[in-house]
Amino acid sequence: MDYRNFFDGAFRPSAYSIEVRNPATGAAFASVPSASEADAIAAVGAAHRAQPAWRKLPSIARGDALRRFADAIEARADVIGAALAAESGKSLADARGEAIYGAELMRYHAEWARRIEGEVIPSDNPDETLLLKREPIGVVACLIPFNYPIYTLVRKIAPALIAGNTVVVRPSNSTPTSALVLAEAALAADLPAGVVNILAMSHDVARAACTHPAVGMITLTGSLAAGRVVLDYCKTSIAKPSLELGGKTPVIVAADADLDAVAAQLLAAKTTHCGQLCTAPERVYVHRSMHEALLNRLRAGFASRAFGDREEDAQHMGPLATKAAQTNTHAMVERAVAQGAKLEAGGVLPAGEGYFYPATLLSNCRQDMEIVAEEVFGPVLAMLPFDTADEALALANDHQFGLSSVLFTNDHRMVMAFADAIEAGELYVNRFPADPYQGFHAGWKRSGLGGDDGKHGMLEFTQTRLVVLKH
Repeated sequence: MDYRNFFDGAFRPSAYSIEVRNPATGAAFASVPSASEADAIAAVGAAHRAQPAWRKLPSIARGDALRRFADAIEARADVIGAALAAESGKSLADARGEAIYGAELMRYHAEWARRIEGEVIPSDNPDETLLLKREPIGVVACLIPFNYPIYTLVRKIAPALIAGNTVVVRPSNSTPTSALVLAEAALAADLPAGVVNILAMSHDVARAACTHPAVGMITLTGSLAAGRVVLDYCKTSIAKPSLELGGKTPVIVAADADLDAVAAQLLAAKTTHCGQLCTAPERVYVHRSMHEALLNRLRAGFASRAFGDREEDAQHMGPLATKAAQTNTHAMVERAVAQGAKLEAGGVLPAGEGYFYPATLLSNCRQDMEIVAEEVFGPVLAMLPFDTADEALALANDHQFGLSSVLFTNDHRMVMAFADAIEAGELYVNRFPADPYQGFHAGWKRSGLGGDDGKHGMLEFTQTRLVVLKH
C-alpha cells in the first residue's frame, strides 16, 4: 500500500521513510513517509490558516462534520483494522472493533455541539453583567501512543474539533499505518483543508512542529519521560499541556471478594494487549486471609495463558510492541527475582520470532521493589498481602502514579473510604477499568495533567474569555 502523510487537505509524499514492523513476526511489512521539518511546519501553517473559518462555523455544523467523519471511519473499518492488526499484533476482530469504537466516540463528541456552555455571573456593580465565554485554543498538536492508536487518536481530535480547534496529529512510529489510513476518512468526510492533518515524523521533526508559535496546546498519551519532553515543548510558546502519562493500577482484594471472579477478571485485564494499557492491573494487594487462595487461582491461570500470533489464533495473547519492550520487560522480572520476588508463572524470554512475553506472576513482592514502584507495561503482575483496609489504602497511595485503581469488596463502608481517599483519578469497584467516554479519565501525581473524555475532557480544548458588560 502507498502510504502518504495527510496535510492541508491532500496526501503528500516525503523523501524520508519509517519502516514499520509486525510485532508478531518481527518482519517489516510497510514503509511510511517520514515528514520533513518543512512538511511539519507546512501542516501547522495549514491548521493555523484553517482554524478561524472552522471556529466561526456554528457548532452544530462542526457536529455534522464529525458525524460525516465517523461514518467515513466506520465505512473503512475493515481497511483501518487490517493496518492496525498488522502494526500492533492485535487480532483482526479487535483491530476492526477499535475502528468502530473510534467512530462511536466521534459521534459522542459531535453531540457536544449544542452543549458547550459559558456562564452568566452576577456583577458587584449595578447595570453590569459578567459573561464567561468558552472559546477554542487554536491549533492543537496531538501525540498518539502505540497501544490503542485509533481510539486515542479519535479521543483527542474529536473534542478538539467540536470545540473549534484544528489539529496536527503525530502517530507513534510503531503504529503509523492505521492513522494514515484513517486520514482517508477525513478526506471523504469533506472536512475543510487544514482542519485535520496527520503526519508520521521523527522526534526532531515533532519538536519543530510542537514548538511552532501557532501551536496553542499539546495533548499526549504516553510515558512519564515523554510527558517531561512535552512540557519542555510547551515552555517554548507557553502552549497548554494535556498529558495522560504512566499508570500503576493497584487492585485491592478484600476478604469478602469473590475470588473466582477476581482471578478470571485479573487474568483477562492483565493479558489484554499483552498488558500494554496504562490502566492495566500492575500490583495486587490481597487480604492475607485470601492471599494463598487467590495466588493458587492466578498461578494456574497465568501458567495456562497461551501467547502467539493472533492472526493465527485470535484467542492468544499477542506480542509486545517492540523488541526493546520485550527485553526490558524480561530484565525487570529478572531484577525482581534477584530482589527476592518469587516467580510463580512465566518469566521466561521466549525463543523464536516476534516480541512475545508470557503472562508472568510474582509473589513475595515488597513495596520498595522496582517491579512495584515502576510501570512495567507488559503482562507482569506483582502480588502483596495486607491485613487491614487502612493498610491497603496506604499501600495503594504510596506511589508516584495515580491514574486508575480497583477495589473488590461488597463492604460499602470500605468502598466509601476508598472513594474519599484513594489518590487516583479513577476508582473502579468490582470491575476493571474500561474508560467510559462520558466520564473523565484524568491522572493524579505523575500520571498526568488534565484529562480525556466527557464534558471535562472536551473543555480541556477550550479557553475562557470574560466579558464585563456595562449596560
